Amino acid sequence: MLEVDGIHTYYGESHVLHGVSLRVPPGQAVALLGRNGAGKTTAIRSIVGFTPPRAGRVLFEGQAIERWPAYRIARRGLALVPQGRRIFAPLSVRENLLLGARASGWTLDRVFALFPRLRERQDQSGGTLSGGEQQMLAIGRALLTNGRLLLLDEPSEGLAPLIVREIGSILIALKAERLSLLLVEQNYHLALRVADRVYVMNKGQIVYEGTPAGLEVDEEVKRRYLGVA
Repeated sequence: MLEVDGIHTYYGESHVLHGVSLRVPPGQAVALLGRNGAGKTTAIRSIVGFTPPRAGRVLFEGQAIERWPAYRIARRGLALVPQGRRIFAPLSVRENLLLGARASGWTLDRVFALFPRLRERQDQSGGTLSGGEQQMLAIGRALLTNGRLLLLDEPSEGLAPLIVREIGSILIALKAERLSLLLVEQNYHLALRVADRVYVMNKGQIVYEGTPAGLEVDEEVKRRYLGVA
């Protein structure tokens, strides 16, 4: 579904990503873990076209997209749930959802079935929602673009543990529908609950690749790169 092959990304003259490679197979969930500043969000920005890599390749369903503008990448089938939700606070929940909606696949009713609270609050402005509800809104908005790969940048950030568990259950349900997921997270437990495969980043490089079970028993990687005891 997605292949990132040896990308190098810069902000000006600052070299941030150093040969990052990862893969997301069809219908699977892949987690990209690491501490603050490891380069996770830059990896997402490189994939979706916000900060194109200067070297390396990004292939989506076998097609090179690393030189495409972001709008074209979105139309091709990559749907982004950005860090910080980035909803439109003055617009209603319904208006936020319909902004990028496409004619086939996911519908408003289907999103409301997944997130009943959004149905209840569909006429409220987005800015009046709780943090968890705003995250649900951001996910629902991405689903309505009918992308085949959902990229989620820190979806658990700032949320209470109960809401994080609920978000995890939703992501597992989406994976069961064969939607491919790339999950960028600091929340170790959420990532391992959802993911089929895990990558760990440090200082702009991939330092670990393996299964959740393999990471769970690798005390050195957890301690050194994730701060997990």
